[in-house]
Amino acid sequence: MTNHYHAAVWIDHHEARVFHFNATDVDEIVVHPEHPTRHIHHKANSIGSGHTSEDHAFFQDVISAIGTASAILVTGPANAKTELIKHIHRHNPQLIERIAAVETVDHPTDGAFVAHARRYFRAADRMSAQRP
Repeated sequence: MTNHYHAAVWIDHHEARVFHFNATDVDEIVVHPEHPTRHIHHKANSIGSGHTSEDHAFFQDVISAIGTASAILVTGPANAKTELIKHIHRHNPQLIERIAAVETVDHPTDGAFVAHARRYFRAADRMSAQRP
């Protein structure tokens, strides 16, 4: 796998897809949790919040898959993306400055997702300060 400046992560509680890309090529890493969570609903008059706890090993594997990318877009359909960001704040705070944005994105195809990420960074790169 080549080192790319940009990376995009699509994450839910069942998997994370990490794409490292440039204008012409893309590398994909798929990360699965060791014990994927089931969808849990809170029931009235029951103990507990109805939420599962964070999967620290899964989030660390996603962080490892991000690698040395300098600009990272984090996306997903629900709250796993925000849990990943909270995990990064707590356990890998040096990575936060490389997070370009966090967006809600449903379940796109890989090609549609990479196209979305390329459009995002094309616009974001035009708006950022030029590097020497």
